[in-house]
Amino acid sequence: MELGSIFLVLAVLVIVGVYLYAPLTQRGRRVVAENLHEISALQAERDRVINSLQELDFDFKLGKIPAEDYPEQRASLLQKGADILRKLDEVAPVSASGANAEARIEKAAAAKRADSASRTAELNDDDIEAMIVSRRKQHKSKSAGFCPKCGKPVLVTDRFCPSCGKSLK
Repeated sequence: MELGSIFLVLAVLVIVGVYLYAPLTQRGRRVVAENLHEISALQAERDRVINSLQELDFDFKLGKIPAEDYPEQRASLLQKGADILRKLDEVAPVSASGANAEARIEKAAAAKRADSASRTAELNDDDIEAMIVSRRKQHKSKSAGFCPKCGKPVLVTDRFCPSCGKSLK
């Protein structure tokens, strides 16, 4: 047998070996992908619970929820969030810095409340009125009235009516 044919047989054996070994490496990747999917789903559920907790607090402040139902609903949401955080810690352990799961949910909800409160607290009535006036000025400068043929609204930059095509200049 020649040296070239030996190398050819060895190359074919290596290619077949790699082909047969490939599914074994895919399993590890599939487990990692499933793990990442589970982490993502748990994080999304955690965010939903935090949003629900924030909405519950807001509704209670507005008086939409009776005072006797509020503590029970809040405790239920806190428990659900704590369970989700425990599952999340089992799947992807993180340093909890000594805080329990319910305290972490409370902290996240408080942070969201503080963030939304700071955004609304920045604007007072005068600022809002000034924004409305400037928006109306912008809108008036863009509008050129109505098409003489079909009556649809047209802009200053329009040369033809967008509805009927009549020349406006």
